[in-house]
Amino acid sequence: MLNKKEAKWLFILRVALGWLYFYAGITKVINPNWTAAGYAMSSKTFHGLYEFFASPANIGWIDFVNKWGLTFLGVSLVLGIGVRLGSILGAALMVFYYIPVLDFPVVGEHSYIVDEHIVYALVLVFFAVIRAGRYFGLEERFGRTFLKRFPKFQRIWG
Repeated sequence: MLNKKEAKWLFILRVALGWLYFYAGITKVINPNWTAAGYAMSSKTFHGLYEFFASPANIGWIDFVNKWGLTFLGVSLVLGIGVRLGSILGAALMVFYYIPVLDFPVVGEHSYIVDEHIVYALVLVFFAVIRAGRYFGLEERFGRTFLKRFPKFQRIWG
């Protein structure tokens, strides 16, 4: 259990990262021309897999998952609700963002093995493990209402 000061800093980190994801997602949602196709096609690792993702048959759902996944992850972190589930799915998304830029051992333009995607994924896993939504978030209130009616969701949600 965190003390009040630690919980406050965890809250600040959670909201800051949440805003980062929300902004990244919502700017994609409101831009009708945005697509992940260029990013996927420029992959250096597992090019065939990312080429498959960028194909006309798949790019629609890939774009949807990117846009709305980032947006809802941001909302989840800012409000402190569904943080465990959102963080686990967000960490997986960060790994999918990491793989195309990996040209081992160099990642992107400014890193060696570990880049921002790995750092974000690790912070998200940390949020999931310590149940960050319970610190100044709506997780507890949500748990007492909705999750009481659907106890099967309690384990993955909160």
